[in-house]
Amino acid sequence: MNHPTNEPSPSNRNDFLECLRLIERLHRRILDILKFRLEALGYTDINSVQALLLHNIADREMTAGELRTRGYYLGSNVSYNLKKMVSNGYITQERSEHDLRSIRIKLSPKGLNIHTLISELFDQQLELINAEQVLQGGDFNPLREQLRHLETFWDQQVSCY
Repeated sequence: MNHPTNEPSPSNRNDFLECLRLIERLHRRILDILKFRLEALGYTDINSVQALLLHNIADREMTAGELRTRGYYLGSNVSYNLKKMVSNGYITQERSEHDLRSIRIKLSPKGLNIHTLISELFDQQLELINAEQVLQGGDFNPLREQLRHLETFWDQQVSCY
């Protein structure tokens, strides 16, 4: 049976749904790797989502709203995670000079240590991926470009609502 080009075939639909599941599972797997590394090093007061947040914040100073807008919250409750990381000394916060309603956050020295730890872990993972030749040609660029195109498309879809 022929399908019009704008109507998805069952196999195309299955591939699409599998890609969505794979993206979700890949995200969970890297969080598992982060969790195991943190536990192995004795970090019991921070979870993998919080560590990834710290890595994404890096040396920038921003508001919680900016954190949400940039997508760094990764589907978790950003307010809860920020509160925990402030109370555990990973993030410092201060009122904005320009807007006293706004609170600016940045990494503390303890948070920067986690950032460095996660950067090193990512470098190790990249070395392993290259050594094991997990990706054809060891090039992430085609995959990254395709995912960016999909992100842009879905951003446009969201803006239609």
